[in-house]
Amino acid sequence: MQAVIYEFSENRSGENVKTFLKDWKGRLVCDYYSGYQNLFGDDKAIIEIGCLVHARRRFNDLYEANKSEIAHQALVMIGFLYDVEHEARDMTPEDRWRIRQQKVKPILRKMRAWLALQRIKATHGTALARALDYSIKRWDALTRYVDDGRLPIDNNHLETRIRPVATGRSNWMFMGSTRAGKRAAAIMSLVQSAKLNGLDPYAYMIDVLTRLPTHPNKRIQELLPQNWKPQAQS
Repeated sequence: MQAVIYEFSENRSGENVKTFLKDWKGRLVCDYYSGYQNLFGDDKAIIEIGCLVHARRRFNDLYEANKSEIAHQALVMIGFLYDVEHEARDMTPEDRWRIRQQKVKPILRKMRAWLALQRIKATHGTALARALDYSIKRWDALTRYVDDGRLPIDNNHLETRIRPVATGRSNWMFMGSTRAGKRAAAIMSLVQSAKLNGLDPYAYMIDVLTRLPTHPNKRIQELLPQNWKPQAQS
């Protein structure tokens, strides 16, 4: 099943994440937003999978700011990791796991040692130190993808789904009410899920809204994007 779910909340409290996920268990691909961190306990019910794009972004910003050679070297090594992902893009999870074991693990061993060495040399509090610390402190989470061919190297796929909201939020800064925000989230969830399942969102929404008044409530699942089929023409 492929679906996109938006959830509206009135603030960025980590409690919102807990409430939304409830008793869900699994692997969560995410950035280092503090609201996620309380989810990862000793019970291993939710396992953190780091996003390498967020680690890369810190080095990229540093390189663009002052052409840091160390940042450039980090970008090159991360580029090697993405080269493997590009090669494995159309592979089965098992084959993707195998190629990661063969090609990615040696790169990661060298990169981890290199990061530690550069951190010893870096001055505390500098942008370079912060970029290095981000990767070093989150190393386990950033590298867990290697041992499961089903896992992505980053959460770019998710961020693509968030981008329409991020780019337009200045236009709808004020939803009017909590209820309006939740309704907007529900509508955006349907639209993005339709896209994810290869549907024309406009055609899908028109069909669903036309059928809703007479469609049996007990069969409402049929109208979800992942289950939807266009109404047969009489």
